[in-house]
Amino acid sequence: MAYYTREQLLCIGLKSVGENVRISDKASIYDAERISIGSNVRIDDFCIISGRVEIGDYVLICPYTLVAGGEKGVFLNDFSCLSYHVKVFSQSDDYLGDTMTNSMVPKKYKTEIKEAVTIGRHVIVGAGSVVFPGVDIRTGCSVGAMTLVTKSTEPWGVYAGIPARRVKERKKGLLELEKQLLAKMR
Repeated sequence: MAYYTREQLLCIGLKSVGENVRISDKASIYDAERISIGSNVRIDDFCIISGRVEIGDYVLICPYTLVAGGEKGVFLNDFSCLSYHVKVFSQSDDYLGDTMTNSMVPKKYKTEIKEAVTIGRHVIVGAGSVVFPGVDIRTGCSVGAMTLVTKSTEPWGVYAGIPARRVKERKKGLLELEKQLLAKMR
């Protein structure tokens, strides 16, 4: 995997970019001026990042992932991870049939749902999962592979299924590891 150099990253026109940021040269970045990236971030091959997106520190976005921030935004907090083929949407057409759908139809003929999405600290979203507009995956949650997240979660849960439901509690031992990592970095 080839990554953009620091100089190339600065030329993309991102709103802000931290240190030790690795973005694959095969990733697609749209609306770069609306995208903020913290430090120690990696965005892998064939990802699409668009619209308003704010990425914290120590974040990993695995291959083939879509982060569609749209107008309201997607916010990825520190130590979060989006696994392979995850899709995060802050906007969606209304599929009920009262209005038309798709981006090529003028806005006056369609209704869109536009709500921010937050991925909390220490959240991991499993491969193939989809996150809908308005969802807040709260601190410490783990979302199993191929889960459909249509509603916000409660902290420190393991969620799975279609739609997502809490199946168990997530351990908090990683918080001690975070302290050790951050102490080492100082």
